[in-house]
Amino acid sequence: MKTPKPRHKTVLLKNKKAARQRDTKAPTCLDSDEDFPSPKTKGPSKGTGTKNQKARLINDDAEFFDGQPPKKKRKRAPKAEPVYAIPEVERKETTFRGRLGYACLNTILRNKKPAHEAVFCSRTCRIDTIKKNGIEWVKDLGRRNVEDMLKIIEWNEVNNIRFMRLSSEMFPFASHELFGYSLDYCAPVLAEVGALANKYGHRLTVHPGQFTQLGSPRDSVVKASIRELEYHAQMLDLMGIGPDGVMIIHGGGVYGDKEAALARIRKTVEEDLPKDVRDRLVLENDELCYNAADLLPLCEELDIPLVFDHHHDVLNPSPELTPSEIIARTNVIFARRGIKPKQHLSEPREGAVTVMERRAHADRCQRLPEALPDDMDLMIEAKDKEQAVLHLYRLYNLQPVIHASLRPPTDIQTKETKGPKSHRKTGSTKILLGST
Repeated sequence: MKTPKPRHKTVLLKNKKAARQRDTKAPTCLDSDEDFPSPKTKGPSKGTGTKNQKARLINDDAEFFDGQPPKKKRKRAPKAEPVYAIPEVERKETTFRGRLGYACLNTILRNKKPAHEAVFCSRTCRIDTIKKNGIEWVKDLGRRNVEDMLKIIEWNEVNNIRFMRLSSEMFPFASHELFGYSLDYCAPVLAEVGALANKYGHRLTVHPGQFTQLGSPRDSVVKASIRELEYHAQMLDLMGIGPDGVMIIHGGGVYGDKEAALARIRKTVEEDLPKDVRDRLVLENDELCYNAADLLPLCEELDIPLVFDHHHDVLNPSPELTPSEIIARTNVIFARRGIKPKQHLSEPREGAVTVMERRAHADRCQRLPEALPDDMDLMIEAKDKEQAVLHLYRLYNLQPVIHASLRPPTDIQTKETKGPKSHRKTGSTKILLGST
């Protein structure tokens, strides 16, 4: 019996059509709740195909018929690291020597490539995904968020930023009525984060979202708000963060009667809030409903500090109180409670005219407030996050700045307020290595 001769590669090319039929497309079912979607599996294209496709078919069939391993794919050379053109800044003077901070996200670490190396603390999901994957899967998201916080704190320390607001999405749905859970499972990692922050002298605070409404006329909303505050308090407690780790909330809605709403806030604080929550609670003036003058009497009565927001005061001022007077009164409460005073700073975007446009935060702040005390903590609420802090460091010579950590500002700031939902691209100046 004759031994069959091995088939030649030119014969294999004739079987290309049959090979394509066997090489069906793999379905790509991307879960919208996943942090980093898996790369799509491309099937063969129609037509004659490229040389690479032919080579792939030859190699695939050679493995099928001759038992030979496929050729290894050539690895792509890594992209050149961009070198950014950083513009000079006009130097300014200040006596302020407190800490500047940013909120929730570090843009440099979040945008690291490849995507699986990105560092951030807001991995989240939808309730449908919880039902599908189970609560342990959700808890693992929280654990990963906390672990990344260690990397962010280290980056902040290297870059002389010692004040940060934690993301409220650290533990997805932890305060949910049906799918909520205790953070005890993550206590060791949370303690590690707190120990690192305390070691470096970093201040960590939180700012529960707009749906935290202690003055709502709806009992279900108030209960949900208390659960949200309890979740944040537990996170800070398990980190071992001291009294400077405050929880900032707005007054909320007025519901057609501001005085009645303020009375409900008072009642909720006095009768319903657990002690660990009340010990960390502070109020903030907002740009629409409650100015500082509305909240100060309540804060002084309940011994709750007021975090003064400079931008909100411009949009919704207190007619009979200057910023200096407001700050002096609330600093008395901070001192009595043994809490380091803090304030918020943001600016409207260039060209903003209407109230809605002026509410939106600019990418960076260009000046410090005149009424700013010399020694307190200032949260910079700007779109460029850590870059906004480094920008003020350069403007006022507040801290040494590592040039490699700088990124240029965008050329044009939109006045739209779509936030993270916006897919509009804005230009920035960068030069690739090797280019002129």
